[in-house]
Amino acid sequence: MPGLRALAPAKLTWYVRRLQAMGPREVADRALTVGATAARRVTGDREPDDATLLGRADPDWTALLGDFRAGTGRPVLLDRDSAAAVAAAHPEAVKELLAAADRVLEHRFTFFAHPEARYPGPIDWSYDALSGVHWPDLPSHAINHRAGHGDPKWIWELNRLQHLPWLAQAWLLTGDERYGTEALDQLDAWITANPPGRGIAWRGAFEVGVRAISVLVALQGLADHPALTPERYARAVRVLAAGARRCWRDRSKHSSANNHLVGELAGLATVAILLPELAASARWERDAVAALAVEADRQILPDGVGAEQAVGYQVFTAELLAVVALLRRLRPAHVPAPADGTLLAALGRSAAHLADLVGTGDPTPRTGDDDEGFALRLDPAPTREVRTHLALAAALTGLPAARRAGTTDLTSAWIATRLGASSGADLAWEPGSAYAPDGGLAILRAGRRRVTVDVGPLGYLAIAAHGHADALAVGLAVDGHDLVGDPGTGSYFAHPAWRTAHRSTRAHATVAVDDADQSVMGGPFLWTEHATVRVHGVDLPAGRVDAEHDGYRRLPNPVTHRRVVDAPPDDDVVLVVDVLTGDGAAPAPARTTWPLHPDLTVDDSPDGTLLARRDGEPVLRIVTAATAPLTGWRLYGGDDGAGELGWWSDRLEARRPCWFVGTQVAPDTGTVIVATLLAAGAAGDVDAPAIETGADGTVRVRWSGTTGPRETVVGAP
Repeated sequence: MPGLRALAPAKLTWYVRRLQAMGPREVADRALTVGATAARRVTGDREPDDATLLGRADPDWTALLGDFRAGTGRPVLLDRDSAAAVAAAHPEAVKELLAAADRVLEHRFTFFAHPEARYPGPIDWSYDALSGVHWPDLPSHAINHRAGHGDPKWIWELNRLQHLPWLAQAWLLTGDERYGTEALDQLDAWITANPPGRGIAWRGAFEVGVRAISVLVALQGLADHPALTPERYARAVRVLAAGARRCWRDRSKHSSANNHLVGELAGLATVAILLPELAASARWERDAVAALAVEADRQILPDGVGAEQAVGYQVFTAELLAVVALLRRLRPAHVPAPADGTLLAALGRSAAHLADLVGTGDPTPRTGDDDEGFALRLDPAPTREVRTHLALAAALTGLPAARRAGTTDLTSAWIATRLGASSGADLAWEPGSAYAPDGGLAILRAGRRRVTVDVGPLGYLAIAAHGHADALAVGLAVDGHDLVGDPGTGSYFAHPAWRTAHRSTRAHATVAVDDADQSVMGGPFLWTEHATVRVHGVDLPAGRVDAEHDGYRRLPNPVTHRRVVDAPPDDDVVLVVDVLTGDGAAPAPARTTWPLHPDLTVDDSPDGTLLARRDGEPVLRIVTAATAPLTGWRLYGGDDGAGELGWWSDRLEARRPCWFVGTQVAPDTGTVIVATLLAAGAAGDVDAPAIETGADGTVRVRWSGTTGPRETVVGAP
C-alpha cells in the first residue's frame, strides 16, 4: 500500500507507546485475540447457517416477516400512527426531514464540516468521494485505517447508514414509495458490497453496533412497505446476526473500553430485542444489558459527568444507553428489571449535570473531543446538541431540569409520542451553581454570567483517548454568549496538526509552563502521562474554586500550578490567581492563555488593559499583574509561526480564526504569581490587582470589582 513504508517508524512508535499503556491482563487478552484472528485467516470465518441462527434449518421467512410487521414479541418505535402525530405537532421539522430524504434520493451526503459529496450512480460504499480514495477490498482486520488512505471517519459515517431512518420516516409521513424503495435498495446494495468481516465498513465492532441500530429502526419503519420481501428480510437478518456476533466477540476491553464498548453492547442488545426469532437473542440481550449496566455506572460518574471528560461523548454514550432502555420499555408486556433502572438512572444523572451546565440559555462548553456521533438519528440536524439530547432524556426520565432546558427535535418527538410523555417545560426549575466532584467541574453561575472551572482528570482509562490537556481551564459566558472558551476538537484524521494543537495546553484557558503540555501525548488518541488535579476547595455560594495539578512536575525544573478562581456572585469581575511554585535553579517561563470566541475583536484601551468587543460594543476587559516581569501576547488565526493556534473549531474538520490573548511571565526564582481580572460587560476602568506574598507562602491579591474593593487570599501550599 502506498506510504506504508514511510509510516512504518511512526506506526512502530505508536505500538510501543500503546503497549506501555496496557496492563499484563490486557496484553495477554490482545495476544489471544491476535491468535484467534490468525486462526480465522486459515480456517475461514464462516457465518452460521439458518439452522444455527434460528434453531431450524428451513425457516419460514414469510411468517417471520409477518411477525416483524406485526411487532410480535418486540417493541415498535416507528409506526404510521405515531408518524401522523409527529407530523401534526412538528410540521417544520418534518419539512426539514423530507428535504434531507430528498438529498439522499439523489445520493448526496454531508458529514462533519466537509463539503457535500455526491454519487451520480449507485453508491460505492468503500469510495470516499471527497478525497478520491477507494478503501481496499480486504478482510477488515487487514485494513490499517491509520495508514493514510483517506479520512476513515468520513467513510465510516457513510457506512453507519444513519440516513436510512430518514427515508423510512419520509415514507411513513408521505406514503411516497420512492423513499422506502430507495432505502431497501440501498440496504441490499450495501449487504452485497460488504459481506461480513470484509472492507472498511467492518473495521471495528463499534461501527457494526452503531450501524445495527440504524438498520433495524429503518427496517421497522419500512415493515409493511411492499418492496420489503421475505428474501430481503432474510438477507438483512443474516447480516445483522453476523454483526451481533462481532459486537460481542470483538468488543472493546481494558484500556479501550470507552464509548466504543457501549456502542458495541447497544448494537448487540438492539439486534436481540428487535429480532427475538434469533436463537441467541435471549442470551445476547442478557449479556449485553448486564454489561451495559456495568458500563453505565462506570462511564457516567456518580455526579453525572461523562468519564471521558468530553461533553460530546457523554451525550453519545448516554443516548446509546437510552436506546436500549427505550426499546426494552416499549416491548409488549415488559417487566422492568434492575438493569433497566441502572440505565435510566445513568441517563438521568447525566441529564441533570448537562442541564446544570447549559441552564436555560448558556452555550455548551465543548470540553474534550466531539466527533458529532449519533446513537439514534431521526432528526436531520448535522450535530447532536445538548439541548435536543435533554429533550430525549426528559421523555424517558421525566426529569424537570431536562424538560426545562431541552429543545424538542424529531428524535425526542418520536420517543415522547411512543411513550406518551409530556414535552412541556417545567418552569419550577432554574439553574444555579453546581459542583461535580467526581468529574471535576465547577459551575459558578450568577445572574447573566456563567464561569466554569475544570478540576477533573485528563480522561478515562489508561489512554484517556478523548481528553484534552486542559487542567484548571476556565470558561466565561455572559448573556448566552461565550467570551472565553474551549476552541473545540479541530480534526481527527484529516488534519493531524490540528489534532495536536487543539488537544494541547496552549489551546486552553489555563497556564503553559515552558510552552509544554500538562500531559504527554503518545498519539492522536493516546496520552502516556496524565496530569493529576488536587482540589483544595470549592465554595459555590462565594463563587470560589481552589485547585492545583502536578503535570509540570515532570519537567527538568519541576513546577506545581495552583489556580484560584474568585467569581463573587454579586460582581461582574472574575479574578483568576495562578501560583507557580518551582524547585529548580533555572525556572521556566509561563504563559496564560485566554481563547476568545471568534465573534470578538480585541484592542488596547487607554489604560493599557486588553478590551474585547462584539459588534463594536465592549464585552470583556482583561487586566493582569504578576510578581515577575510580564509581557502581553496575542495571536490570531495561525500567526504563531506554526499556524495551528488562534483557531476556533465549531465543527469537526473546520476552523475559523479567533484571538488567543494572554501574558507571558519571565523566568524567576521561587514562586511566581499571576493575577488576571476578567471584567465582563461595559465596565469602566479596571485597575490592575495588587499582589502581596507572605513569608509563610500566603498570597494576598487586592482588587476592585464593580461592587467595590476585594481581597482574595491563597493559603500556603
